[in-house]
Amino acid sequence: MKCLVCVLQQMLEETRTFVPTVSELSMYLYCFITLSLLPSGFTMLRAFSHTKGRCVLHHAKRWQHRKSVLAIRREDVNAWERRAPLAPKHVKELTKMGYKVLVQPSNRRAIHEKEYIKAGAIIQEDISEASLIIGVKRPPEDKLIPKKNYAFFSHTIKAQEANMPLLDEILKQEIRLFDYEKMVDHKGMRVVAFGKWAGVAGMINILHGLGLRFLALGHHTPFMHIGMAHNYRNSSQAVQAVRDAGYEISLGLMPKSVGPLTFVFTGTGNVSKGAQEMFSALPCEFVEPHELKEVSRSGDLRKVYGTVLSRHHHLVRKRDGQYDPADYDKHPENYISRFHIDVAPYTTCLINGIYWEQNSPRLLSRQDTQKLLVPVKSATGATDGCPELPHRLLAICDISADTGGSIEFMTECTTIDNPFCMYDADQHITHDSVEGSGILMCSIDNLPAQLPIEATEYFGDMLFPYIEEMLVSEGSEPLEKQNYSPVVRDAVIASNGSLTPKYQYIQKLRESREQAQLLKMSGEKRVLLLGSGYVSGPVLEYLTRDSNIGITVVSVMKEQLEQLTEKYRNVTPVHMDVLKHEEKLSSLVKNHDLVISLLPYSAHPFVAKKCIDHKVNLVTASYLTPAMKELQESVEAAGITVVSEMGLDPGLDHMLAMECIDKAKEVGATVISYTSFCGGLPAPEHSDNPLRYKFSWSPQGVLLNTVQSATYLKDGEIINIPAGGALLDSVTPMDFFPGLNLEGFPNRDSTKYAEPYGIQTARTLLRGTLRYKGYSRTMGGFVKLGLINPDPYPLLSSTTPPLTWKELMCKLVGIKSPAEHHVLKEAVFSKLDKDKSQLEAVEWLGLLGDEPVPAADSIVGALAKHMEMKLPFGTGERDMIVMRSEIGLRHPSGHLEDKFIDLVVYGDNKGYSAMAKTVGYPAAIAAKMVLDGEITAKGMVMPLTKNVYGPILERVRAEGIMYSTRSIIKQ
Repeated sequence: MKCLVCVLQQMLEETRTFVPTVSELSMYLYCFITLSLLPSGFTMLRAFSHTKGRCVLHHAKRWQHRKSVLAIRREDVNAWERRAPLAPKHVKELTKMGYKVLVQPSNRRAIHEKEYIKAGAIIQEDISEASLIIGVKRPPEDKLIPKKNYAFFSHTIKAQEANMPLLDEILKQEIRLFDYEKMVDHKGMRVVAFGKWAGVAGMINILHGLGLRFLALGHHTPFMHIGMAHNYRNSSQAVQAVRDAGYEISLGLMPKSVGPLTFVFTGTGNVSKGAQEMFSALPCEFVEPHELKEVSRSGDLRKVYGTVLSRHHHLVRKRDGQYDPADYDKHPENYISRFHIDVAPYTTCLINGIYWEQNSPRLLSRQDTQKLLVPVKSATGATDGCPELPHRLLAICDISADTGGSIEFMTECTTIDNPFCMYDADQHITHDSVEGSGILMCSIDNLPAQLPIEATEYFGDMLFPYIEEMLVSEGSEPLEKQNYSPVVRDAVIASNGSLTPKYQYIQKLRESREQAQLLKMSGEKRVLLLGSGYVSGPVLEYLTRDSNIGITVVSVMKEQLEQLTEKYRNVTPVHMDVLKHEEKLSSLVKNHDLVISLLPYSAHPFVAKKCIDHKVNLVTASYLTPAMKELQESVEAAGITVVSEMGLDPGLDHMLAMECIDKAKEVGATVISYTSFCGGLPAPEHSDNPLRYKFSWSPQGVLLNTVQSATYLKDGEIINIPAGGALLDSVTPMDFFPGLNLEGFPNRDSTKYAEPYGIQTARTLLRGTLRYKGYSRTMGGFVKLGLINPDPYPLLSSTTPPLTWKELMCKLVGIKSPAEHHVLKEAVFSKLDKDKSQLEAVEWLGLLGDEPVPAADSIVGALAKHMEMKLPFGTGERDMIVMRSEIGLRHPSGHLEDKFIDLVVYGDNKGYSAMAKTVGYPAAIAAKMVLDGEITAKGMVMPLTKNVYGPILERVRAEGIMYSTRSIIKQ
């Protein structure tokens, strides 16, 4: 029988009269009604999936959706992720229907690319033409393509903190997100999931883990011959290994002193069924939960026992001890679990496959587990060689991997690399081992990835019927115009830049979680740390020594945030750009007692204004700039303390100077000269580049310092050095540490410190920067070439075609691009006044090559990004801080004294850099002093008074920051 479209086409094309039969007319009528009722052409896939319906689908698709392209993206978040959302057989069906399918290349994917090619897919990196991009796990934020349809497991529906930056980016890029987890039928049951294979892999893993745990407890068991799930080519091989172990069990080869083994499966869904399917390869007997007590004591050692636990087996209402399923669905908070009383004491291994919902009772708490860790008396008696078990409950396989969920103390998932840990309920600690006290835990959150081919085919079978309706729509189109089926429509988390109505609760969950975190800190002193760069480590390390200090760290650097959160306790991360989220920053400042800003100095006035608004104290390590000084009256009116210049330079240099100056004044001496030079440098053995420099703080700040103006006092004469690079002509050798071969140049306006230091009598007043000899000459070459230019340079914008360094240099030296290398080199050499060392530095940095110039607002900004990549500290390399202050004194007797203060600090190979220590610890100590009421002055505070610098200098010495002083008396 022909389809309706074919009939119409034949009637138009043929001159003869075409008369359909009665049966054909009936079929055509059915097709017409079906097409008019079903959403667009996509559900024809389900309605006409058999042979007779293919022609209708073909024509509808050809008319309406011939341009739709599907892309299967590469999985790149986890090294073990070898699955795909569709198998080649599904791709073949799609290509038969005329759709173009792109597959990103991946050597990690378990199904080889050639299988997808055979199915009609195109292997290519660029997937931007696709209207629907599908994967298994989340893509990195920086690889999202705006205004596309995406489908993957987003793990955002509970406002999971780790994935909120991803959701923010999806909203920002106006992406339509379909989440497999929310594709459910009319009963709320998931229709697209890997559940069965999570259960299968989880069961294999925990049998392997039990073999290791039993061995650690002194027992060889047949489980020792079962490996991890990924060690098998497929599940059939794993089943055979489990059967082999089961055969040994049936022969009575389990140690008698361990007693009968009992396995409890929670849940009745696909996860639990998959685990039970693998368990059934053992000689097993399933019993009711109330029978566990008996079989755990006197069961047959030639078999293992299993039970499937449903809600009615362990949940009871608090007031009457009954279970009412309808009432539980409405009021789960009115129920408690008796699992720890009625079931857990007789359980060897718990296989948990249930997800926990807010307000519902947990299956096991820490307190419950403590009561379960009691010795088991063996019926056969125990000896040294045949020990008893330390307790009945030996292992938990939490296949749900729901952190902080039904298993309260499962707060962090294990991994395929490190699948097991031990939970000690008495100490409430976990340790990565199968030995020691506690319960063996396995809670891998990507179990199906261990059996990737079968999992892909299984998942693809479930997803395939819904692919077409997601595929035929454009992500940029309004959601309300899409005629999705309920299954697909209800899985749309975000679209057109907003959360869909069903998922707007996610934002409320985020806000309530943040509020809860702040409330948790309400009994603590609350610190808001802005920035997560080099210096933040020592700040956090110092402040978190006090358990009564809770810290919120805000940063745009997600990876750094994650590392800091893992390393330091009592730290709450917030991933955001402070300067772009003014309202959110204001809310955060309001809920803290003190703010520490490690942001660039230009951001401090912005932060300070928020602190003034909410009367919150502030500490920074940066200079007290004119913009900050303008806030003096507002700070005083708000009654808050703003501590500035609390780092190294400025910071420790002030404190060391004032300690010496105050002591001199105590004996009636006057200061006649003050000179101080400081520099952050690579240790000598790591200064192996043309600049003799590597970056441990802001590269752009380092570069701009070389073109700043400077003012200082020399023998009573004020010396002014104009901006633009003249500073580099004022370099002088520094011979106080001859082996270091240092040079120095003036830094900013030194004369302004005469009054705050109280040394108006000084005839020489100079503060400067230290570098290795050769640095200034090299930087002078960059100045000549116009590379240290902070002015806006639109050609380097991210919205313009990228330039290469070769092209940029052609523009800077005034020759036409493209130019031959030798022509450009000669032009640059001329611009450098024939200075060979400067040319060598330019070539060493690759500035005459084809490497792209980083996008930036200015040329110096681009050079800073380039240098940060070219001149970082490598693994095992360390930096160094060198500071030398010389203070000339005249005593009442008339004799002269020169005071020398030396500070030399090296970074730790595996710890903090010298720069991080010498900036971070003073800032953290000052913050703690403000919190503890040791610094009480209101207004702008600098470390120039003894009550401030005295305690800080004492405490930095305790952190290993040592300095020395010596004197030379002149007659």
